[in-house]
Amino acid sequence: MAAIGLSKVEETAPALVSLYKSAAVSLRKHGLDGVRAAVYLVVDYSGSMKPYYKDGSVQALADRVLGLSAHFDDDGTVPVVFFSTDVDAETEIALADHRGRIERIVAGLGHMGKTSYHLAMDAVIDHYLDSGSTDPALVVFQTDGGPINKLAAERYLCKAARLPLFWQFIGFGDPNSKQFDYLRKLDELSVPDKRAVDNAGFFHAGSEPRKVSDAELYDRLVGEFPKWLMAARAQGIVRPA
Repeated sequence: MAAIGLSKVEETAPALVSLYKSAAVSLRKHGLDGVRAAVYLVVDYSGSMKPYYKDGSVQALADRVLGLSAHFDDDGTVPVVFFSTDVDAETEIALADHRGRIERIVAGLGHMGKTSYHLAMDAVIDHYLDSGSTDPALVVFQTDGGPINKLAAERYLCKAARLPLFWQFIGFGDPNSKQFDYLRKLDELSVPDKRAVDNAGFFHAGSEPRKVSDAELYDRLVGEFPKWLMAARAQGIVRPA
């Protein structure tokens, strides 16, 4: 059973009902129906991301993540971290206030900097630990390129492998760009030499991410989560279901 029922979504966020239903199909397909998890969204605020804010791609991703989170978590909100060179904002999006939320947040932010993952990862880790939750967490981490400090990002991913956090990276931009070679490498870091479990996935949403169908996006967002859950439970990182 979903954490937030269809009637509640219809009442608080009617524009997200179709997303909520699409997410349900993917969750059932991947054996995740009824699983409880926290959901985070991390969004790239570097200068090259400007077109994706302007055309609504970031807002569309936020809406889709909300539609997914309603099945995993019952509070109707998703913590959001905006990052560039540093952490630009730590806030949240909510079912009841999702329309234009990304634009309102960005209106209060300053200069769009470079791309640095590790401080945003640290912010998610801190938020999770401070929350006191013992449920697993799915972190949707959107970016349009590799980080300026690759070693730091790798170190934080390996450090986080002992926590109930799964990092699902999603790339916006040219699929053939060398910018994404690093994310493919991060996705394939060895286990157990560098990390206790494989705690990351990566997929590319292309140069027009809004055109990826809801069904495909949800399949890609949750496709590797069940395998990680199984491995993390076996290692005692996630408590038994």
